[in-house]
Amino acid sequence: MLILQRKKGQSLTIGNEVTITISEISSDSVKLAINAPKDILILRSELVEAAEENKAAAKTIPLQILSQLLDDPKI
Repeated sequence: MLILQRKKGQSLTIGNEVTITISEISSDSVKLAINAPKDILILRSELVEAAEENKAAAKTIPLQILSQLLDDPKI
């Protein structure tokens, strides 16, 4: 992992197509301006984690429902 220090208004470039600029700094957060081509997906990490959790839950919940249905004496 690369760790850099930047001040408000300073930027960093990733490859030839992505530029990240520090647009605002407050006591507990930093606002980033990201300039990248539209075909590059940019997501907050908590959204990626939530999507992975949802995919995992979607795989297990149908099995749980099927199991309950098979155990139901009315069927």
